[in-house]
Amino acid sequence: MRALLLALLLALAAPAVALAPAYAPVRPGVALIFPMDHGAHSAFRTEWWYVTGLLKTADGKDLGFQVTFFRSRTAADPANPSRFNPDQILFAHAALSDPAIGHLLHGQRIARQGFGLAHASTTDTDLVIDDWRLKRGANGVFSARAAGADFRLDLDLAPQQNVLLQGDHGYSRKGPNPAQASQYYSLPHLAVSGSVVRGGKRVAVTGEAWLDREWFSSLLDPTAVGWDWVGLNLDDGGTLMAFMIRDKAGKPIWNGGAIRSASGALTTLGKDDVAWGRARTWRSPRTQAAYPVERVVSVRSGGQWRRWTLRPLFDDQELDSRAAGGPVYWEGAVRTEGGRGYLELTGYAGPLKL
Repeated sequence: MRALLLALLLALAAPAVALAPAYAPVRPGVALIFPMDHGAHSAFRTEWWYVTGLLKTADGKDLGFQVTFFRSRTAADPANPSRFNPDQILFAHAALSDPAIGHLLHGQRIARQGFGLAHASTTDTDLVIDDWRLKRGANGVFSARAAGADFRLDLDLAPQQNVLLQGDHGYSRKGPNPAQASQYYSLPHLAVSGSVVRGGKRVAVTGEAWLDREWFSSLLDPTAVGWDWVGLNLDDGGTLMAFMIRDKAGKPIWNGGAIRSASGALTTLGKDDVAWGRARTWRSPRTQAAYPVERVVSVRSGGQWRRWTLRPLFDDQELDSRAAGGPVYWEGAVRTEGGRGYLELTGYAGPLKL
């Protein structure tokens, strides 16, 4: 979903005035402060609050879900006092992966900030677009409310672990140019409770989720065609995040990630500490894109290489957003030896154009 939302927001942020704004740059050495950094960073071009997870119904059925809120600063003059000035655009996307259906159910919202309809707090997580919301309560629990035409998510997400600062204390490189970076932290192992409505029936669910938070003004190298990303909650309480920014030959422009043990020991993964392989490819009958839906990810930690084979909850977790001006990509729930999480594959149906 990152690919779709980023493409749409950058299109919306196309220059509306002669002079482009000076977006805030991402720099190393900037300490993150909480709870403030749970909130919006309006001087940066784009940011996201990205929740993915696996659920289990009371009768033991597996579901995957995703809820994402995006904020983008446009090229409009922020000093313009007009209430109609589209200085900040908010976008939200939600999806449900149900093996019984065999494809994604999804919905979305978009609005300019203001008018009591859309809001992103700068002091803590409190995001609203119409009847959709993602809010962090005083007890630290996140509440997510989102719906599509044929489903609804009402979920509470309770942190079980400390914030995981990605990269160099939150400064996460994405390419050879140091400016190609984001401020990035994660909250893995969120305990999920709540309900899912499908076919007009409300079903109680429990599960585990992952929250990614990133903000940036420049991200991808010009030679990049897409990325692979995975976030895993491991059964022993550990976590793994790994990514690869790919060129047109499928070779890594940049790798990165982090692995944290159950005891809290953190290893930051450099560009030579992550390797990706393919176990199985699925070809979309609609777009003919070939996705490595069974991805093998290996990471070097403590001088040893560890390997996980990522197997999808089901194959057809592709989203074709071309009708809305976005890309085609694959994102879905996966399971692996000793863990579960989400895998995202972009740029396989053609170069990702932001």
